[in-house]
Amino acid sequence: MQDANTPGICEGYLMKRRKWPLKGWHKRYFVLDKGILRYSKNQHDFSKGKMHGALDVSLAVMSVNKKARRIDLDAGDILYHMKVSYCILLQYDAIKLTVSDYLHVCLCFTQSGSGRSLSFHAPSVADSAAEYFDACDELMCASSSEMSDESGLSDGSSNSEPDEAHGYLSKAPAKLNSIKNTGHRTTLPAVCPDNSHVGLMTILYNNIGKDLSRVSMPAALNEPVCLLQRLCEELEYSDLLDTANHTDDPYQRMVYIAAFAISGYATAQYRNRYKPFNPVLGETFECIREDRGFRYISEQVSHHPPISACHAESNNFNFWQDQRWKNKFWGKSLEIMPTGMVNVTLKNYGDHYEWNKVVTCIHNVLSQQRYLEHYGEVIIRNLKSSVCTCKITFVKVYGSKNEVQGQVLDETGNIVHRFGGFWHEGIFCDTLPNPQCIWKPNPQPKNYMIYYGFSSFAMEMNELTPDLKPLLPPTDTRLRPDQRLLEEGKIEETDKKKDEVEEKQRERRKILAKRGEEHIPCFFRKTLDAAGKEVWLYNGTYWKIRDNAGFVNVKNLELW
Repeated sequence: MQDANTPGICEGYLMKRRKWPLKGWHKRYFVLDKGILRYSKNQHDFSKGKMHGALDVSLAVMSVNKKARRIDLDAGDILYHMKVSYCILLQYDAIKLTVSDYLHVCLCFTQSGSGRSLSFHAPSVADSAAEYFDACDELMCASSSEMSDESGLSDGSSNSEPDEAHGYLSKAPAKLNSIKNTGHRTTLPAVCPDNSHVGLMTILYNNIGKDLSRVSMPAALNEPVCLLQRLCEELEYSDLLDTANHTDDPYQRMVYIAAFAISGYATAQYRNRYKPFNPVLGETFECIREDRGFRYISEQVSHHPPISACHAESNNFNFWQDQRWKNKFWGKSLEIMPTGMVNVTLKNYGDHYEWNKVVTCIHNVLSQQRYLEHYGEVIIRNLKSSVCTCKITFVKVYGSKNEVQGQVLDETGNIVHRFGGFWHEGIFCDTLPNPQCIWKPNPQPKNYMIYYGFSSFAMEMNELTPDLKPLLPPTDTRLRPDQRLLEEGKIEETDKKKDEVEEKQRERRKILAKRGEEHIPCFFRKTLDAAGKEVWLYNGTYWKIRDNAGFVNVKNLELW
């Protein structure tokens, strides 16, 4: 209950973190009226009704980072980061406000320059429980561009309405809608566990603002694949790269590269209930797909920070990346911020494409209304030619959910191709000689929801056949005992074995530290790219060992 002296409407300027691409700060005009916080670019825009966003503060969890002079408001589907004055933060400890009261202080202070004499009620238990502090202030996004407009739509983007986009996708070729018989398994040994009993709220609230990659989670929250395998899932639609490698026109070729970059996000549509295993240092995963024409190898090359490196090759392309993830829990939402670049080379043309990844956010993470969103901007460049670039915008939920819009631009910045759609339904390009759906995700297998929401490709990921087992190094994920136990539905045994695997990793680190040594990855090497940035590249040894004497004759790590 607010005191009668608290003003009903308060307004002023605050610094707000940019949405695109979550990099840097800019001044925005905020108005708090009857518990609703609205903002515009400036006061004139607000008076004209040009709003950039609104948030119901009664639904928000607030965290305060004094060192960074920042407050964070998380309302589940909306997340605001704002910088405030030190003077306001000094008042924070003394008056302990509700979220609404505290925002009144912030805005009144910025408006008057000295604050306003206000009367506040004593804090309740619920108020105190909502006051969380961040461990650090490291929001990162790999995109290098800046956009001053927060509408989520770039200049020159497609003006297609959502209904039109859905209509475009209905024109998809029939061949995209069939499930191929690959000869691999189509179900898992056991259905996914019920994890409603797991105290996720306690785990997350004890780690608000922290990097969750360092937090050990109960096995019931995991899915029976690891992050090395999740990276391999990005190759499910590698046929787009095959098509690009046989497309002579460089602008059309870029369209197929863009579609491939978008397709890597599709698997997330049904995968917000469980998390993948974090690989232990030295863990590997190989994937040979003769039906798709590629072979893939990956390795966990660093533990702190966690870095996963991978490389795939085929007759048409090479694909590689090293990925680091920052996970941040803000009270109701969990943000996953990848860094590192994705690389693809096409063998027919010598092209080398490079692009960043966008932020993934799981909203309402503590409720059954949980959903996942990707947002930000992807820039694709051909490092071997400046003839064209590509810009892809994953639109935040101001418009249609899961919307994607993109343009292929020539050297002068003119739009050559436009494409758009939804990352969970498909992408249509209306500027090709024959306008068409260029990508559509494969249909989900039967009963996919009781099997972790896995696609058919993901179902095959952890399969271990008798003829394959002796060919793998003992570090391969498919030989990891806790992940195998989870796949078989043995939850209690999984938790016990998972603790043993993680403890073995800690012991290995202690031994190396005593010796003054560092872990040296087996199949990837650290180097610097042309821009002087640290990257991990495949060293060419894995397939040579596997194709010759095999791994029984080499020294292997004992991970489990």
